[in-house]
Amino acid sequence: MKLQTTIPIEKQSNNQIDYQSNILLLGSCFVENIGDKFEYFKFQNLQNPFGILFHPKAIETLVLNAIQKKAYSDKDVFFQNEQWHCFDAHSRLSDASKETLLQSLNDSIKSTNSQIFESTHIIITLGTAWVYRDIKSDTIVANCHKVPQKQFTKALLTINEISNSLQNIVKSICKVNPKAKIIFTVSPVRHVKDGFVENTQSKAHLIAAIHNVLSDKAYTNCFYFPSYEIMLDELRDYRFYAEDMLHPNAIAVQYIWEKFKYVWLALHTDKTMNDVDVIQKGIEHRAFNPNSEAHQKFLQQLEIKKQELQSEFPYMQF
Repeated sequence: MKLQTTIPIEKQSNNQIDYQSNILLLGSCFVENIGDKFEYFKFQNLQNPFGILFHPKAIETLVLNAIQKKAYSDKDVFFQNEQWHCFDAHSRLSDASKETLLQSLNDSIKSTNSQIFESTHIIITLGTAWVYRDIKSDTIVANCHKVPQKQFTKALLTINEISNSLQNIVKSICKVNPKAKIIFTVSPVRHVKDGFVENTQSKAHLIAAIHNVLSDKAYTNCFYFPSYEIMLDELRDYRFYAEDMLHPNAIAVQYIWEKFKYVWLALHTDKTMNDVDVIQKGIEHRAFNPNSEAHQKFLQQLEIKKQELQSEFPYMQF
């Protein structure tokens, strides 16, 4: 008896991710769920240097600015609710000090620039097609930073607008790093603040636009991973959602990660991942008696395991 419908997925025969790969992750909060897995298992990665970016235009702005090495200055930031903000970045970068914010923005531009040039794989997760346009500057913002809504107009990006944005992202990356593989996915998190029907329309636009790009034979370095479809079909029960009934819970994230791992991670990474997992769990272990001889021996063995891994992968830090 079959009690679940499953999304058909095929393992990538080439271009797989291993411990020599360099990964850039950009987009919605779901990309951070996957990014946290890469971070836990100590893959080389950079995750959302400008914070969470929900829509494709925000990601496009970051990619283009990073490649062009944009220098953020006073004109790019503003003061609101006792903090300095930038419309291009998430509030995670906001700060009470204008100088600190500008330093964070420009440091993030530098790290993103370097990562785009060096990445073997770039994972882009799109969350919504709804955007807010600042009336004063006539530009689409990445984050409103709780500025009064009357200062913005809200719009749903068309499929063509999203397709053009994604093409700009891909073309810009390919010019400086033609070997990079770009993996698109759509976040399974529902943006119900836009409305339930409006959220469905938004996700439909994103999916249609991604497949417009994938259907173009010029973009053979682009791929799609069906995280949205896995969540809505294979994990359709509410027991796979967090308390807000909108975000996938830890079980769902792990399930989708296992699917992603099957498709994109090389089999020979399993041993190293297991070794890293042992160390990570050892670090998290809290001894009943930290001064005992047994615990000291455990710490010595753990340090030996760290050194063995770091001798093979010097970039790993625990």
